[in-house]
Amino acid sequence: MQALILAGGEGTRLRPLTIYTPKPVVPIVNRPFLYYQLELLKRAGIKEITLSLSYQPNKIADIFGDGDENGLKIHYAVEASPLGTAGAYKNAQEHLTQTAVVFNGDILTNINIADVIAHHREKNAAATIVLTPVENPSAYGLVETESDGRVRRFLEKPKPEEITCNTINAGIYVLEPHILNYIPANEKFSFEYQLFPALLANNEPFFAYTMSEYWLDIGTPQRYLQANDDLINGRIKSFDADRKPLNSNGSPGESEPVKIDARSAIDPTCSIKPGAEITNSVLGANCVVEERAKIENCVLLSGARIGKAAEIRNSIIGKSAIIGRNSKVDGATLGDKSSLTDYTII
Repeated sequence: MQALILAGGEGTRLRPLTIYTPKPVVPIVNRPFLYYQLELLKRAGIKEITLSLSYQPNKIADIFGDGDENGLKIHYAVEASPLGTAGAYKNAQEHLTQTAVVFNGDILTNINIADVIAHHREKNAAATIVLTPVENPSAYGLVETESDGRVRRFLEKPKPEEITCNTINAGIYVLEPHILNYIPANEKFSFEYQLFPALLANNEPFFAYTMSEYWLDIGTPQRYLQANDDLINGRIKSFDADRKPLNSNGSPGESEPVKIDARSAIDPTCSIKPGAEITNSVLGANCVVEERAKIENCVLLSGARIGKAAEIRNSIIGKSAIIGRNSKVDGATLGDKSSLTDYTII
């Protein structure tokens, strides 16, 4: 078995976090996002993985290298220009000689990939698509299936009266090598709009697997914040938050002790000053939280600095951003190197 992760998008919905950092390595609880997908594949016994890249590919390759440190063999397929989801799959063809698991690069899940592969083999499928149920499917593409699980049809962004089920494309597929023959080389081509309809038209054995595990598209700031919150609160089974002991700040007998709840995940290089309070939050490397600052339900990326008595809630603070003293920030997403003057309220 081999795998392909489609990680070439520019992450426009996640801006400003992705201006200088490709979405696949934006941190979730202080680990590059791709770590979680690679770990899932590794647990299923898949150790040969190709990353399909386009946007700032060197920043991703510099982090993961050839995969040897993680017991993996990682290949890279870089697009000169965006080729669409299926086009990217075709672009990686030289690395895909076996049955392949294909993963969209913005899906956080704890699905058991081995179960999906077993289902694919049991059905003697040429292609298997993973589906996930959602409360409101109108913003997604519905996938209807027959009683035996065979895919019947796709319905993109249906009107309310067109909704016949609540299962949507989860962005995870198992594909046999001959599926690549349906895709033209060096052309923009889509799984959803071109490849999958072609498989149905040619009566390929195309089946669905409906998952029940955690699933989240992290592609917007709100969902990115939710992903961090879900992980530190134990909602994503099989993944633990990366919590390390925090270096001591201040001296014995401080009149205003630091208050940090057990859910928060704070990189040990952070500096937390007396009287600061941190609740249900994630702080990356080398963050500084000044005296009496309050941080609640937030993600602070590396090098962020929160001024004295500032209050930050329900927000994402970019790398090396500076929040002035006595500022109040609620529900904001600030990009890297942002700067708020003292007493700002947003």
